[in-house]
Amino acid sequence: MPNHELFETNPPKVICLGEALVDRLGPLGGDPLEDKNVEDCLGGAPANVACGLARLGIDVAFVGRLGKDWIGDSFITLMSQRGVNLQGLQIDNSCPSRIVLVRRSIDGERVFHGFLGDIGKGFSDQFLSKSHLAHTWPLISRKAQWLVIGTIPLARNDSAQALLWSVEKALLNGINIALDVNWRPTFWDLNFHPDSGPNQTIKNKINTLLNSAALIKLSREEAIYFFNKSNPIDISKSLDNQPDIVVTDGAKTVKWCIGGFVGETETFSPPVVLDTTGAGDAFTAGLLQQIILLSQSNLNQERIQEIIRFAAACGAFVCGRAGAIDPQPSLDDIEKYISEL
Repeated sequence: MPNHELFETNPPKVICLGEALVDRLGPLGGDPLEDKNVEDCLGGAPANVACGLARLGIDVAFVGRLGKDWIGDSFITLMSQRGVNLQGLQIDNSCPSRIVLVRRSIDGERVFHGFLGDIGKGFSDQFLSKSHLAHTWPLISRKAQWLVIGTIPLARNDSAQALLWSVEKALLNGINIALDVNWRPTFWDLNFHPDSGPNQTIKNKINTLLNSAALIKLSREEAIYFFNKSNPIDISKSLDNQPDIVVTDGAKTVKWCIGGFVGETETFSPPVVLDTTGAGDAFTAGLLQQIILLSQSNLNQERIQEIIRFAAACGAFVCGRAGAIDPQPSLDDIEKYISEL
């Protein structure tokens, strides 16, 4: 068990649950497995969103499982410095933290190409403990408004049980679910091609989350994979809960259906693109930060455009440097960034 006093901060408004890992970035156009000049960057979508929200001034907790290794130590140091609540962090004494091999094209686009660090027992994030989570949940959930999740924990039994338990508890406690689909085939099966879509068995598992969420953020490719359509209104209407939907498409227009309003928002073109890793997570952090600060009575078409524009600026901002967490913007950074573009 972690020392709860050591990790205690303000009661979080957001809980981010899932994987924290290292992205091993190869040089532009190179191979992270063979090239010497690689760069190790702390990442993992839920960890990225937690750090991004903290940078934007939102009280947030991270719930995940890390190895007792340099990666785990680095995350504890980083998140403590950012003010992220770590009362729900689990440390695994047997299994290491995960290293993801990331290939980057010359224009900075990335593809995930397998993992390093497995010593035959799997990775720590695969063994997120439901019983441990049940013990810490009351400590972090009492003032939470949102639970932010992805689909990767569903790929393994232990982490899937913990994830589904947290979703059930969140719904019972009146906590909204924000789902970033974040489809990563190699996390489910190393034999899957990095560009392959989900099979029906995997879709059935993920549908449980799709039908629990109040907000779903997904890429256009993910929308086609899971819904055979990319129109946010059609996607929302196809689900029983009719959630808010945000569909991103790289640097192209963001399409959305939020609070009954529908629209499209132009994104930003960063002056330099070195690495797109974490851009979507920075977008999610910006989106949730704005939604949390928003009074529902003031929700209208123009305000939602501003919210998506802010989120898009957060996403574009991180593309100018390598890694997902280090480049994340503060509120002052984004205000300046938007004014200069």
